[in-house]
Amino acid sequence: MFARRPKDKAAQQGLRWHCHTRVEKYVGDITPDGLSVLTGMPAEPYDVVEIESNLLMYGGASCMWQTLIGNGTATAGQTLTYFNNAQAAIGVGDSSTSEAATQTNLQAASNRLRKAMDATYPQHTDATTSGAASIVYKSTFATTDANYAWAEWGVFNSATDGTGRMLNRKVQSLGTKTSAATWVLTVTLTLA
Repeated sequence: MFARRPKDKAAQQGLRWHCHTRVEKYVGDITPDGLSVLTGMPAEPYDVVEIESNLLMYGGASCMWQTLIGNGTATAGQTLTYFNNAQAAIGVGDSSTSEAATQTNLQAASNRLRKAMDATYPQHTDATTSGAASIVYKSTFATTDANYAWAEWGVFNSATDGTGRMLNRKVQSLGTKTSAATWVLTVTLTLA
């Protein structure tokens, strides 16, 4: 007779995909280091919206697995392009069409825009501790960018609409951006 060994707690619960999204809304333009262009002083957001959850796209999951086994590329706009600073983007649109894991782009017909990463993003700390399970993507949408209702967003491996892969997508109203505001969208993805 063989004795049964207790299962590891993490194995019992399974691995989970978690997303935390934060939108900081500022009056006017801000610099990459968070200063008001108008005053030169540190800018304070007039509103902050935080959202939990989103949906991992099948194409995004496949890209992660392919790059994990060495099949990725630094060539822009390809399906297996890395989600790095040179290639990654956050896209926003005005469609409220529900998320489906088979989607390959935002669902807005015309009001959609992808913005490249801010300098130093994405951020990930290589380690063997719990903090190593997260990666942070961040894009700044200036006063001239994406001035419409924000109802959907996702992370992409291309800043060019219609190319590359969409990693994830979320549908939820974030408000309506106008040319009087800069919005900073930060997406933290965690496997735990």
